[in-house]
Amino acid sequence: MYLDYNATTPIASSVALKIISSLKNEWGNPSSKYPVAEMALKSITYSRMHLSKMIGADLDDIIFTSGGTEANNMAILGALDYFKDWEQNCNTFVKGKPHIITTNVEHDATILPIKHLEKKGLIECSVVAVSSDGCICPEEILAQIRPLTCLVTVMMANNETGVIMPVAIIGRHIKDINRRRKLEGLIEILYHSDAAQAIGKIAVDVLDLQVDYLTIVGHKFYGPRVGCLYARGAGKVTPVYPLLFGGAQERGFRPGTENTPMIAGLGEAARLVCENLGSYYSHMLQMRDYLEEQLKHELGESHVIFNCHNKTVTRLPNTCNVSVVGVGLTGQEILSRCKHIMASTGAACHAQDKPSGVLIASQIPPHIAASAIRFSVGRETTKTEIDEAVQDLKQAIGIHFEHK
Repeated sequence: MYLDYNATTPIASSVALKIISSLKNEWGNPSSKYPVAEMALKSITYSRMHLSKMIGADLDDIIFTSGGTEANNMAILGALDYFKDWEQNCNTFVKGKPHIITTNVEHDATILPIKHLEKKGLIECSVVAVSSDGCICPEEILAQIRPLTCLVTVMMANNETGVIMPVAIIGRHIKDINRRRKLEGLIEILYHSDAAQAIGKIAVDVLDLQVDYLTIVGHKFYGPRVGCLYARGAGKVTPVYPLLFGGAQERGFRPGTENTPMIAGLGEAARLVCENLGSYYSHMLQMRDYLEEQLKHELGESHVIFNCHNKTVTRLPNTCNVSVVGVGLTGQEILSRCKHIMASTGAACHAQDKPSGVLIASQIPPHIAASAIRFSVGRETTKTEIDEAVQDLKQAIGIHFEHK
């Protein structure tokens, strides 16, 4: 039973068909002028249209990338160029390194580029801790703002706990702060959010969020392993600095001949979200809640602790982070004893043999964090699959007791 949809999702049937059709029929170079090339360009434009509609953006705000890591790096590394440009033209006497603010539960694709810049002595960085419910406090972010702060990046929803961050609240405050900073001659703060886990599960509207940049990742919402970066008024209102240099594709923001079939698939995945988000949300929520009830019922309430499950936070509809306690096993040991469950103890790109850094950052005690398992349901998860998964978990724990 696959219960690791936050790690990756299968490609939706219509997405696979769109990719295959594109491979066969849209193989021309989109920059050329003959019919087969124009078909490819038209396909890319349709995809851009569906993606912009999905998040409430303008067509030209979408920049296709190889995935979420590239999109995050574009926003973060670009902030350094943005600061340099401002510094050359500013009339203030404020001097120093550019300053970036983030949280301590971000994905590595966000935190590692920041740490890389900090290690090279190019920036100063403030990493703000989440509270014990796994959520960031807007006031804690805002309190870190300095005269030379040029970027704030806060993920929209955490991939391990499912906690949805108050991105819109922070965005509205930053917008107000920027009005004052502009009058004072200070650098305006750019605002980025990695929405990899939010897209396809909850509504995402860039105007409501007040973000300048938003990262979208196809394989998290039944699309292919490509992505895009939303940039508000790309190159006009919000600066965009390319990581690569070459051709004029994507208006020069992301050179390289476009991967038309994967972009076509990404657009189809976005179309599905636009048309079906309500039913996706309802189904995942129902399955997630049923899973949590069955875990309590079958394993016993004294053996399960739901991490970051406070009433004070809002969670993704599909994510359950649970610690199985009192059995003397780590989460990874439990999963290794399961015959059918496919799940994880945290982010797929992190080591699975030690307690989750996200849970430790969320003030979960180490012995509780060590026994945690992340379950994430999908669009087609059934109650029967959940029943079988819980029984599999139960037998895995039972085998351990029998051997003790």
